[in-house]
Amino acid sequence: MSLSPSPRLRRLLAAALGVALAVPALSGGSGAPHDGGGASAASAAVSQSSATRAMPGRMTGYVFDQCQAPSQAAMDAWWESSPYRGIGIYIAGDNRYCADQLNLDATWVKTQAQRGWALFPIVVGRQAACSPVERYADRRISPKPADDYAAARAQAAGEAQAAVDAAKLLGIGARSVLWFDLEAFPTTKAHCRESALAFLSSWTKEVRRLGYRSGVYSSAASGIALLDQARRAGRHTMPDRLWVAEWVPAQGYRVPPTATPPTFASAFYDHAWWSERGRVMRQYRGDHDETHGGVRINIDTNYTVMGAGTRVPPQSKTCRKVIDHARYRPWKQGDVDPEIRAAQCLLRVQGHYRSPRFRPRFTKRTEVAVRRFQTAVGLPATGRLTRPTWVALHSAGPGPVSKYGSGSHAVRRLQRALKAAGTPRLPVTGYYGYETTQAVRAYQKRVGLPVTGVAGTTTWLALRAGRR
Repeated sequence: MSLSPSPRLRRLLAAALGVALAVPALSGGSGAPHDGGGASAASAAVSQSSATRAMPGRMTGYVFDQCQAPSQAAMDAWWESSPYRGIGIYIAGDNRYCADQLNLDATWVKTQAQRGWALFPIVVGRQAACSPVERYADRRISPKPADDYAAARAQAAGEAQAAVDAAKLLGIGARSVLWFDLEAFPTTKAHCRESALAFLSSWTKEVRRLGYRSGVYSSAASGIALLDQARRAGRHTMPDRLWVAEWVPAQGYRVPPTATPPTFASAFYDHAWWSERGRVMRQYRGDHDETHGGVRINIDTNYTVMGAGTRVPPQSKTCRKVIDHARYRPWKQGDVDPEIRAAQCLLRVQGHYRSPRFRPRFTKRTEVAVRRFQTAVGLPATGRLTRPTWVALHSAGPGPVSKYGSGSHAVRRLQRALKAAGTPRLPVTGYYGYETTQAVRAYQKRVGLPVTGVAGTTTWLALRAGRR
């Protein structure tokens, strides 16, 4: 079944959503290794008042990282169609692969933050003294043990200052987590091991002193294992957050979230300790291509419950006592049922029902209000409370792009609309989890939309049109 809402309805909803209805199909980035980046030379200093919120903040969901920050068209396409809510961006460091960023500047950062993306700023600076990668040869951490690895600590302080300067230039807000990328290295040599720990400890102290938070990205078997051992021993200053590279077999997790979210355990570090405190993100799939919204990008895939996870706001007082029902059935004038009060309240929110009282009787006044609403959204003006009318009523209002990990009043409206559209057992929680993702996928398949599991603009259009 194809979706073809009226041009008028498309214009009205596009204005309400505040987003474009289509984006061009194009390639989103190179297949280069995922550790490059830096502020564009054209970036201007950004005042604190125009900086982003602290990134990433508390969130639950999927994050991707890619060498080049994608174009705006690619970011728009992925926001509408991909399961990702966060993106890793490479902002500084002499060991970056993509030192020349084509898109990354303060405007790009501000645009993504306003859209709703969580940003993960990454620095690829000096690497371990014993790193086997030849290209790091002249840009490594000093292994000299003098004065408790003072040289390595000084290098880290310099990296922290450069990272904070780059973050401020891009308008990344204070108290954001800045991630130092320490690639895999052998841990058998004592001076290499200890200098890396001294470096990371100094990085954390200096980043904090400069008003940001410290994050460390590394492989589970090297940098992360060393940090967790030092934590248990009470040695060194620990970062605020860990980003763990530990890939599962390719068949384990495909494009998320086609199965329930990944659950992780590791022989290299205490994942439970870090995750219980909202301090860890897991990179569980490496270098691969994904296509969303017609845009192909080569990425790594990550999953996190950061901070306390997504915050779901309390249910609003409007219609709270009358709105939730197991099903939303058809009704006509003269019928009596508590569900009718839910319709009356929703119709009043839309400006069509003028009575201050809600009654469980389908009155003449209710019929008039239903007919007005149906006319407004392009449904047959029968005056009967049909199933398509229920779907349109529940989805009326702002329709922000929502996906796995989202939590909002809009998600509650989405869940009620999906219940009315044919998924009566879907819980109304305000949190967009696996059950909601699957309900959206089923709905999209029924009405002939691309099956993404993301409630993007076209999905809200379909719901607002009463499609079921």
